[in-house]
Amino acid sequence: MSNSVVLAYSGGLDTSVLVGWLMDQGYEVHCLYVDLGQPCEDRQAILQKALDIGAASSEIVDVQEELCRDFAFPVLQWQAKYENIYLLGTSIARPLISKVCLQRAREVGAVAFVHGATGKGNDQCRFQLAAEALDPKVKIIAPWRMKEFRDAFPGRTEMIEYCAQKNIPVKASVKKPYSSDENCLHISYEAGLLEDPAVDGIPIIDFGMTISPQDAPNEEESVVIGFESGVPVSVNGQKLDAFGVVSELNKLGGRNGVGRIDIVENRFVGMKSRGVYEAPGMTCLYTAHQALEQLTLDRDLVHLRDRISPEVAEMVYYGFWYCAKMDALMAFIKEAQQPVTGEVTLGLYKGNCRVKSRTSPNSLYDEAIASMEGGASSYDQTDAEGFLRISGLPLRVQGSVRPREY
Repeated sequence: MSNSVVLAYSGGLDTSVLVGWLMDQGYEVHCLYVDLGQPCEDRQAILQKALDIGAASSEIVDVQEELCRDFAFPVLQWQAKYENIYLLGTSIARPLISKVCLQRAREVGAVAFVHGATGKGNDQCRFQLAAEALDPKVKIIAPWRMKEFRDAFPGRTEMIEYCAQKNIPVKASVKKPYSSDENCLHISYEAGLLEDPAVDGIPIIDFGMTISPQDAPNEEESVVIGFESGVPVSVNGQKLDAFGVVSELNKLGGRNGVGRIDIVENRFVGMKSRGVYEAPGMTCLYTAHQALEQLTLDRDLVHLRDRISPEVAEMVYYGFWYCAKMDALMAFIKEAQQPVTGEVTLGLYKGNCRVKSRTSPNSLYDEAIASMEGGASSYDQTDAEGFLRISGLPLRVQGSVRPREY
């Protein structure tokens, strides 16, 4: 067993080639298909394909619930968006893939963890940083970072020819105008024709989760999302597990064209890349969660969270999930979210997601205080005079020393 490896396996062209190539290098290959909710025609056929190529084992592990519950929802509670727009659907999944691959490696006594991420992208960072945090002695084999592999397979044509020689079945021989990565949180579309940021990517893409906003229903659809301590727990009054919440909102948001973005982002490795993403369910959750926080969290706590949120998004995007700083930040947000309980009603209409109403037993909103009509015993407007005189003292001193033109 000393020459065995675990391959993060999808059954596509790249990882199918990797099964054969690793065997050519003398390795015993154990394929692990990590089920993140990516749509496939036949998972059992994908597993059998690995065995037909010659893999020593071919297994599947379903982590959809864990992905939503333990990874996506804590990031949601941070309202973390990379560069203020990307909901991190791919980034969130990578440390979980590394974890389950290492668990499988332990079971089979593997000497290395193999992935098919390129040497130009973010995923190589996420896989490796997570794996090394969990097992500091882990050996990573990343063929795309090896010159001999790139020399053997400079392009898709050579990979297809290799598959023909090895009798490895492949579905297509023509390159798609883009590449995609899918899980239950989102689908990303990159590369190919999308590499030109001047090209409108929407007409090119065959979207898998959302219909076009132009083709969405002409009437607004309402959905009620329930939260307990910042965790989504129900949709339209029905209690669901984490994956169930995301799945249901994917359907509701998707059929109303909600959750598409187009971004030119800064990769961890230093280059810019253009991507088109769709995340209907998570877009609904981000909107509803923020609305409920507006009722239940005090100003200073929310502002502190908002200052740290971009750093959390950056850590997730780069791949620093298993580290002391993230542990501490996750402990902080769990405590901060305790009052975030209640229901939010959203209106979904042709790509838009608006807040219609929000209620909470922990609401800090006091209509009597906030109202412009009349007064309230806990707020006397004459008190504002002293408040502003004290707040303005530094400005008056500065103005007297360094007068400003006006």
